[in-house]
Amino acid sequence: MKSTNYFCVMVLTVLGWGISLQVQAETRVLKFHSGLAQTRPEAQYIEEFATLVNEKSNGSLQIDVYHAGSLGLKEADMLRIMKGGMVDLALMYGEYYKRDAPALASVYAQGAITKAEQHLALLPTLRSIYKEAYAKWGIHTVGGVVAPVFDVGLHCKAPVNSLAELKDKKVRVWSGHLVDTFKKLGISAQVIGQNDMYLALQTGVVDCAYYLSTVAKTVSLQEVTKYESYLHPWAASPWMFGVSDKTWKSLTAEQQKALTDAGEEIWKKTKLLAVDPQREAAAREERKSLGITVLEPFSEKDVQTFVDAAMSAWKDMAEASGPEGMKYYETVSTLAKEQQK
Repeated sequence: MKSTNYFCVMVLTVLGWGISLQVQAETRVLKFHSGLAQTRPEAQYIEEFATLVNEKSNGSLQIDVYHAGSLGLKEADMLRIMKGGMVDLALMYGEYYKRDAPALASVYAQGAITKAEQHLALLPTLRSIYKEAYAKWGIHTVGGVVAPVFDVGLHCKAPVNSLAELKDKKVRVWSGHLVDTFKKLGISAQVIGQNDMYLALQTGVVDCAYYLSTVAKTVSLQEVTKYESYLHPWAASPWMFGVSDKTWKSLTAEQQKALTDAGEEIWKKTKLLAVDPQREAAAREERKSLGITVLEPFSEKDVQTFVDAAMSAWKDMAEASGPEGMKYYETVSTLAKEQQK
């Protein structure tokens, strides 16, 4: 009797192992590249997307997210990498691909909005442009993250809250478009990466940082700057979830639907959270508690002067990128100007 029970237990155990191995064999693991640090607010939504895909695919898809470029892939190469199917998914951000697709840098630019709410009206157009552009590189888009519309300010060592006071300052910016914008205003600016910004301020390479005020704490700007003044809302290009066509075509219809539905769910959720005046107000109060003196915002006249320069630099950039860039610029800037009225 004991031997019979032992035999039954062994059979059930082996069957259990077999079922477990079968489930494992049926689970497809996809690699997701993200250049964002895991501490960035957007990163949590990539992880949430991965969880949703696993749930919606009934466990047949598992997405492993590699934050902060930990796969060793360079953002400038991402279009080629995705086209070649060297990675399954990636967080796509058009402004990174100026070398291979210069027109993508002309889709959206600072100065396009002066009120955060205007961004929401532009999103459908931006999403359509990116979907079409990435498709040319063999990349299928499945929703993405609508970046929060954060306040952008000047973070300086000395009190500065006017364009006139910036004339004798050296300013850190994050794009060539912004270098050209400030140049049109007679202000010296240079592109310095986020990871090098702290040291550049600490050592006097720059006097001020043009940066997203709401997340300034995450890069410890309060340790190297003591004054801040609000300039305008961030015209944030959305982060699209891109799937290599080679991977996409290898998936079942049910798995494709899981990716699509999960991406759409994250898009809708982040869109609802993108504009949040209470979040921005709370962030200002937190910066004050960290010892930052929050000055009066730049004047309406200065904001309009900045916007005019940014629009002009945006047009120059689009013209330099060719007919496709001009098409993107004209489409989005025309809509943006209508929203500013």
